[in-house]
Amino acid sequence: MATHINHVELAKTLPPRLLRFFARFPPQQLTASPAATVHSSSSDSNAASQDDATQSTSFTFGSENPFRNTKHPVTGNWHDPVYSLRRQADLVKLARAHGVEELMPFTTKGTEERIRKRDEFGLRVKGTGVGQKVKGKWWERNIRGRLEKRRQAMLDMPQMVQTWKQLGHGRGWKKYPK
Repeated sequence: MATHINHVELAKTLPPRLLRFFARFPPQQLTASPAATVHSSSSDSNAASQDDATQSTSFTFGSENPFRNTKHPVTGNWHDPVYSLRRQADLVKLARAHGVEELMPFTTKGTEERIRKRDEFGLRVKGTGVGQKVKGKWWERNIRGRLEKRRQAMLDMPQMVQTWKQLGHGRGWKKYPK
């Protein structure tokens, strides 16, 4: 009973938009199994069997996740989610601000899913992943090799000067720097 009182106190602090969402789609943690409520409400055994038959063939959108598209079991048509991605993001942000995000149904806009995708795919900016390079201009792509060649030439410069002095101005010199 204490948890029920806590839920009532929590509901008083929520904004109306979240209250309407939770009234329409109550969290699975707080709802009882629907089969138990059907049998307890009907006293006649024929009515109970008739309710079971209609419940198994009828399709209710309330039992599904309102953030995912659903396939109608009879016609096979796909129905769009009740809430668009933009409205899902708004509801999740609102729930996160009030500390009830874990009561929301699964959505790709949830914090856990976003963190999982960030870990899996990285930032998705070309060149920021492991072993990736940004395409860049021609000079940007070749600058590493050019700087390495220049550094190596500077390291070899004392030897080249010595060879030049020995052979002298064009007498047998073949290694003109490029």
